[in-house]
Amino acid sequence: MKLELLKNAAIFADLGDEELEKVAEICKEQSFKFGQNIFKEGEKGNRLYIISTGDIRISRDVPGSGEEALTVLKPGACFGEMAVFDRSERSTDAIANTDCTLITISRPDFEMLLDFDRDLAFKILWSIIKLLSERLRITNDNLRSFLAMSMF
Repeated sequence: MKLELLKNAAIFADLGDEELEKVAEICKEQSFKFGQNIFKEGEKGNRLYIISTGDIRISRDVPGSGEEALTVLKPGACFGEMAVFDRSERSTDAIANTDCTLITISRPDFEMLLDFDRDLAFKILWSIIKLLSERLRITNDNLRSFLAMSMF
């Protein structure tokens, strides 16, 4: 089950079975109850997550308005990777939208894996570039639509 889940995650989709097994060795499973915070905006990020079961709500707190849900992620989705790669603080909240089970990879374990297998690192980093480019393109489209609507 874990290998199939990893294969379906965008950042590991280009890996072969042997490479997926290396990734699976550093994975840990974690469960969260409905409404439980996985992480909060501003916290130090030290792990990425892949949803095994359940849904995760990604949101931000908007002063004066409360929580603004940005998206709801489904099984197979990867999240929390930005803070792992750039060692920054979390940019959003992640909240269990249902009871859920997540596969997690810590930054030290992930960095060690990438350091010891350069071919694996290349494949993963190339997948991350594609994923982040796709997300940036969506953000640009959303911003363009928002600006077009605000001109009226």
